[in-house]
Amino acid sequence: MKRISKMVAAASLSALAAMAAAQTGARQQTSAAAQQVLWDKLVSQVRDTDRNLDGAMGVALEDLTTGQKFLLHEDEVFPQASSIKIAVLAELYHQEQLSAGGASGKAKLTDLYTVNAEDLVQDSDIMSGLTPGVTRVTNRDLATMMVAVSDNSATNVLIDRLGMESVNALLDSLGLAHTRLRRKMMDLKAASEGRENISTPLEMMTLLEQIYRGKVLNKEMTDDFFKMLSTHKYSAISRDLPEGVRSADKPGELEGVRTDSGIVFAANRPYVISVMTTYLHNERDGAEAIARISVAAYSLFDRLGRASEHGRVVSTSNGSNAH
Repeated sequence: MKRISKMVAAASLSALAAMAAAQTGARQQTSAAAQQVLWDKLVSQVRDTDRNLDGAMGVALEDLTTGQKFLLHEDEVFPQASSIKIAVLAELYHQEQLSAGGASGKAKLTDLYTVNAEDLVQDSDIMSGLTPGVTRVTNRDLATMMVAVSDNSATNVLIDRLGMESVNALLDSLGLAHTRLRRKMMDLKAASEGRENISTPLEMMTLLEQIYRGKVLNKEMTDDFFKMLSTHKYSAISRDLPEGVRSADKPGELEGVRTDSGIVFAANRPYVISVMTTYLHNERDGAEAIARISVAAYSLFDRLGRASEHGRVVSTSNGSNAH
């Protein structure tokens, strides 16, 4: 009799466990379906922006929490303008890490450079104001100028110190065959010959995702890389986001071209965003399209990061509406 009672109890517990598992599965399915509704609305907004743009556009978005992606013309090759500086920055940190590990002949963040008038090119707001032959700065200083104000002279010095072939070798090691550094900044002769710095939305997204996940740099270097890339700057991605939202991105501008790629660290829900435009009738329209997509993406990930699995947001303010 006791054995039968135990069997009945065990069966009851098993049934309860199965019921609980089924309820949990149903909740998760409902939650996933609700979240997909938000994704679908984001996709609709991106596609509307693409249709209304007088030019060509590519987009790559990735939720770094779940790995979910949205891709539009993701394999098309676009001119990068200053967005290619993300790859230059990645190689600088890569060489710093190699140097710290004992490798010789690699650039370090602390290496000094004395300003040389022959290195100065257009769009060098900081470098052109320094005193040639006197002012000394570090590679970290050059990188800060490159990221914050897109200083082209600082970028070219770093390219010389790192080696263009080394930047491309890093990209090759990550399988990014369509992302190429093929000329220095303001090299109009190279540009006229078709040697443009290029990438695709998918490959720029992949580069940033690989760095974020620690597949390129160790944790210390990864954290410092994104701290550097988050240096305050004007960009289409960050322009209309709420104040205080951290955006590690690098915009690019050329005639007929607007690009921007980076990681936005939305609370509890960071994501990669890469938007590239070219053949623009009006460059301002390209920047507006990038900003519009950035706001739409942030709206999604901000809500996902603040909400429960059912979409409930519990506000910490006293004015929350609880009924």
